Amino acid sequence: MKKHNFYAGPSILSEYTIKNTAAAVENFAGTGLSLLEVSHRSKEFVAVMDEAQALVKELLEVPAGYEVIFVGGGASMQFCMVPFNLLNKKASYLDTGTWASKAIKEAKLFGEVDVVASSKEANYTYIPKNYTVPEDSDYFHITTNNTIYGTELHNDPDVKVPLVADMSSDIFSRPVDITKYNIIYAGAQKNLAPAGVTIAIVRTDALGHVDRSIPTMLNYKTHIEKGSMFNTPPVLPVYSALQTLKYYKELGGIPAIQKKNIEKASLLYDEIDRNKLFHGTAVPEDRSLMNVCFVMNEEYKDLEAEFASFAASKGMIGIKGHRSVGGFRASLYNAMPVESVKALIDTMKEFEKEH
Repeated sequence: MKKHNFYAGPSILSEYTIKNTAAAVENFAGTGLSLLEVSHRSKEFVAVMDEAQALVKELLEVPAGYEVIFVGGGASMQFCMVPFNLLNKKASYLDTGTWASKAIKEAKLFGEVDVVASSKEANYTYIPKNYTVPEDSDYFHITTNNTIYGTELHNDPDVKVPLVADMSSDIFSRPVDITKYNIIYAGAQKNLAPAGVTIAIVRTDALGHVDRSIPTMLNYKTHIEKGSMFNTPPVLPVYSALQTLKYYKELGGIPAIQKKNIEKASLLYDEIDRNKLFHGTAVPEDRSLMNVCFVMNEEYKDLEAEFASFAASKGMIGIKGHRSVGGFRASLYNAMPVESVKALIDTMKEFEKEH
């Protein structure tokens, strides 16, 4: 039976990425060595890092004045690394979910934090609107997609201060106006590679303006100056990221990927809205294209466990919702084929007919 991987992260990777990474684990770049044992300073791996950085710039149309780095620590490390490097007096944050609130907590260790708006009172079912970002903020931090709650910012906000964004779960899913941002960061384990590496796109002239000393490993300048090679990088995830980036280019780049993502999400949301057993949890205008959250309607609540088992019997893997929301969550990252989405829809229709 075919398995359909809806896990929220670590999550589905393209067959292209998996196949090429597996081959390199056995024999990397014709060296006769495994990717798992090759020196990160070998010319073969330096070429991997250089190409990966160049492809990020090409796909996202990163302008001059920005650098792409690959670092460890996950997005959680970026929660403190960003304010360490950028927060001099005050930063503003938008609270849209668990990961945004964790970023806020870390930033408060470095200076004043203005939470300009929050949707916590509604269990983060919407993206706040009509807020004001103080113009004396060093930056405004957003979390563009909220994996747990299924909400997403579909455009780059128009504010009068530089943006910083956690794009861990929707990077490469839509075009981005990089010029609005000082830093964009993303853990790899949703739309890029296996867990273990984080990508950051950094505006270089935004650095060097804080009064504090910054530890070497937490200073963006360190990783920029050393080409992401200050310490041993996570070789396998970086190589996998390169394969994914090549695959994205083959698909036609970000506009083509965005078109497919809209198609996949629209199909599933249409079924949720049609099916008498289910309803979506996020307000329609803020629904995520990456993480579709839905629950049983109240009168069918007692069927939740039965549907989970039924879906599993049909090969649907990883659709259990996060405990903060309950119900179900189907993650439709870039590597998710439309055929898997249609298979989930057929499963929902079949279960509806039986009940």
